[in-house]
Amino acid sequence: MTDDYLFIEDDDTEDCETPAGIPWKVLVVDDEPDVHIATRLALKGFEFDGRPLLFQSAHSGAEARRILAREQDIAVILLDVVMESDHAGLDLVDHIRTELGNHEVRIVLRTGQPGQAPERDVIVRYDINDYKEKTDLSATKLFTLLYSTLRSYRDIRIIEASRRGLERVIESSALMFREQFLDNFARGVLEQVSSLVMGGREVAFTLQEAAAVSHNRKEMTLVAGTGRFADHIGASAWDLFPPKVASAIEEHRERGRGEYGFWVEGCYVGMVVGNSGRASILYLAGAGKPAELDTQLINIFVRNVLIAVENLYLRNALVDTQREVVYRLSEAVETRSQETGNHVKRVAEISRLLGRKLGMDDHRAEVLRLASPLHDIGKVGIPDAILNKPGKLTESEMTIMRTHAELGHEILRDSEREVLRVAADIAHHHHEMWDGKGYPQGLKGAEISLEARITAVADVFDALSSPRCYKNPWQEADVLAYLQSQSGSHFDPAIVETLINHLPAIRSICQQYADGVVAEVNDVT
Repeated sequence: MTDDYLFIEDDDTEDCETPAGIPWKVLVVDDEPDVHIATRLALKGFEFDGRPLLFQSAHSGAEARRILAREQDIAVILLDVVMESDHAGLDLVDHIRTELGNHEVRIVLRTGQPGQAPERDVIVRYDINDYKEKTDLSATKLFTLLYSTLRSYRDIRIIEASRRGLERVIESSALMFREQFLDNFARGVLEQVSSLVMGGREVAFTLQEAAAVSHNRKEMTLVAGTGRFADHIGASAWDLFPPKVASAIEEHRERGRGEYGFWVEGCYVGMVVGNSGRASILYLAGAGKPAELDTQLINIFVRNVLIAVENLYLRNALVDTQREVVYRLSEAVETRSQETGNHVKRVAEISRLLGRKLGMDDHRAEVLRLASPLHDIGKVGIPDAILNKPGKLTESEMTIMRTHAELGHEILRDSEREVLRVAADIAHHHHEMWDGKGYPQGLKGAEISLEARITAVADVFDALSSPRCYKNPWQEADVLAYLQSQSGSHFDPAIVETLINHLPAIRSICQQYADGVVAEVNDVT
């Protein structure tokens, strides 16, 4: 007896190379060879939804199990009850539903011995979809049976595909909304779109500004892309999109605020025009329009993505406002102590760089960038005579000066905002030392928060490198020598090492935020 075999009539396979011609798999499980032959003859030329049948045969429950183990997309099983045992077919039903967990395949029991498995008992006890006596299956009835079972299987697969697709949309959208930085967001969009339903298509993610106008067209910048778009990040998308696509974008763009999704020459364009007038555009190039289900999933996902972009811009606008307030407040403190405001910007950027190199994620490093400029906020409570004294402070004056750490903590500590809570910690602890000999609490090592340890190194590096009312700027070599001499006592050794290892990037920050006007220097020996 053969293990299993395939049977496809020649005239049934002519269209199998096209998606519409992919055959429906039908597994015939019966220990009588004539049943296999009769079934194929009766269904010769059968098609459902433009797709033919592909038969597979098993002559026992054991053979059927081997086929089912490797074939995941069998649509219908025509199953004999009595084969190698009186209940081999029923055992196979349990195996399919329980062990394989396959609830999509349609199972039709066919028996030549109805007394062995009474219909009512079998229908109640087993998860089957129909029960027929072999003598009752004429060619016409077999045709009707296959048509109804395949229709049921098709609808179940559509529902399941929709469920899985919506699941992916929800998961993907959640990942999108979690991102807080545009570059990460853009990369995430491409990953999620590629894995959703548009495999093989090239994707372009662009932003069209509201105000910038170039050649009578609002500038549209490519921020992320795959395939032919990958090498053009930052370029104008007008030069990359086909003319008809660009025209369609402009046409929808002129309609103003709203959400738009449309197909142009087999390519999908999804866009959202926000209250600001900015348009976010997701362009999916490819051959032809996909299935209706895929189109619906794309529409849902793209709508979520592009609304998320607009929300991201609004969030970033709030962050920019917060950053400006922090800088201006910090600059006011620096101005009062006769120091330049760019010091706090350099400390902020150096701190963020060090944070990222030391393993902080983007969010934590960005919070550090916003919080570190407030490290000396407590100096607003220090008298001018002490704050701006050109000479060495007396012991009592130094005691007063050191209170700025606790004053800064007092000013910021009750805020519910994450940035200000971190700033309160930095203000409190940026004068603590790695060996425990700092102030105000004498914390040691990792007892001091990483944010405060990083800010301390960034602050001292820039303070020594910059002119002050009581000193000239140090040469870089002298600054680095001092930091290394204090590594392990004053400063966290890992942070000092990280700064030294990334000097080119730090020099670039210092050049970008160089002081426009050099303050008058009082050389104090």
